[in-house]
Amino acid sequence: MKAGAPVKPGTLDGAASALRIHGLKKAFADVRAVDGIDLEVAAGECFGLLGPNGAGKTTTIEICEGLTAPDAGAVELLGLNWQTGAEELRQRIGIQLQETQFPDKLTVEEALRLFRSFYRRGITLDESIGMAQLEEKRRARIGGLSGGQKQRLAMATALVGDPELLFLDEPTTGLDPQARLHLWELVEKLKSAGRTIILTTHYMEEAERLCDRVAIMDHGRVIALGTPKELIATVGGEDIVEFAVDSQVSESRPGAPRDVDPAVLKAIPGVQSHRADEALHQLSVSELHTAVPRIFASLEEQGLHLSEFRTHSATLEDVFVRLTGRNLRDE
Repeated sequence: MKAGAPVKPGTLDGAASALRIHGLKKAFADVRAVDGIDLEVAAGECFGLLGPNGAGKTTTIEICEGLTAPDAGAVELLGLNWQTGAEELRQRIGIQLQETQFPDKLTVEEALRLFRSFYRRGITLDESIGMAQLEEKRRARIGGLSGGQKQRLAMATALVGDPELLFLDEPTTGLDPQARLHLWELVEKLKSAGRTIILTTHYMEEAERLCDRVAIMDHGRVIALGTPKELIATVGGEDIVEFAVDSQVSESRPGAPRDVDPAVLKAIPGVQSHRADEALHQLSVSELHTAVPRIFASLEEQGLHLSEFRTHSATLEDVFVRLTGRNLRDE
């Protein structure tokens, strides 16, 4: 399919589609940044693109935003495309880029007034400042704002046109925990107002908290799609047990140090799967309270000493590790 070819209107679980992507491809030299993506986002949905840097999520979003031309495939936003409806789309979508550069000498109020002038309709200056929690900084120069305040200003500029569809490209990268929490609360307010939000992130906790559905990307492809709960369920257990053993020989079983036997571990009741990343072993388990004592007993029977041991509830990062063999935040 040629770039810009129309996509037939459709629905997703009975809801109108706000975004439809079909056969999307984009390459830079010999690197396939986007390699044949098909996605559909329902109106009013907060949809996340999850993956490490280089997975292709930012390129995908830039094509959807009309900033980058695809090599192949089609994108439809709000029933329009960039080839025939660019002017209308610019009035109906909002964009927050990974990094937004503002003139340092402008005040918050001046920057928002400028951006508001680009739209035929939208929210008031006071509403945009209040939404971004920048009331105390409205007359402050942008050069004196903190990183979190600049990110909230970037969010406010994306909202001044009262967009139906909002793109947030890694909006909390580099922020301290408090600033990240403030932006999460703002996104949740936008969700409750019924806006459609496309969020890219490599923070799995951000996607779990904010997104109705997520697509996990790697090497330009979508490798998993569903609600956070559905994807976490594919790990196979409710909890993850991680441990490492040292080379010390058990006093009760003298002799050469032993290796962990995966078959013995997987035979333990409640253990669903095992994987090893160098010296770290990871078990997906159900009924943690009964599985852990059995794991301890099994390791003791194998003559192994624990050097590390921890547990946590299964997360989207565990899904990504299971699918790709590497961590979500790996470069």
